Amino acid sequence: MKEKTLTEIFEATLTGKVKSYQFINPQAVVVAEWVRFKCQFGCDGYAQSLTCPPYSPEPSRTKKMLEEYGRAAILWKPGNYGNLRKIATDLERTLFLSGYYKALAIPSGPCELCNPCPLEYPCSHPEYARPSMEACGIDVYSTVRQYSFPIEVVRSRSCQPNYYALILIE
Repeated sequence: MKEKTLTEIFEATLTGKVKSYQFINPQAVVVAEWVRFKCQFGCDGYAQSLTCPPYSPEPSRTKKMLEEYGRAAILWKPGNYGNLRKIATDLERTLFLSGYYKALAIPSGPCELCNPCPLEYPCSHPEYARPSMEACGIDVYSTVRQYSFPIEVVRSRSCQPNYYALILIE
C-alpha cells in the first residue's frame, strides 16, 4: 500500500541533494544503438566495470524494459556527480519501501564505487551498483533536453558539468 504521494517522497528524499527533478513519461527516454557503441569505441572505461558494457543491458533490452513503466523521473545535479549514484539508489529504495515495487535507479556516468572494479560477481556494492544510462544505450543529451534541463559537452575543466539520473517508478 502506498502511504505517501510521489511528490512527498521525492521532496523528502531529494531536498538539498539535487538541483531539480521532473516527472517524465518513460517512453520519451531516447535509446539508441550509437550510444553504447560510443561507450565501446570512445570511453576508456569500457569493460572496466560491471555496470558498463559489455556487462550492462543492450539498447534493445533497455527499450523493452522502458515499455514496462508508465512513470519515471529525471534527477539533475550540477557539478560533482560523485554521490548522485547513492542519491538515486537511496530514492529507489525509499520508493520500493513505499509500495512502488518496480522502482529502479539508472544514474549517468561510470560507477565509482570500487577503484578498480574487481570485475567479479557478485558485485561488492549491489545496493548502489546500477548500469549507467549511457551503458544501457540511453541518449542522455536528447532525453534531458526534451525537458529543458541544461547539458553541454564539457570542453575544459573550467566548464561545470551537469549530471543526471533516471528513476523508473511504475
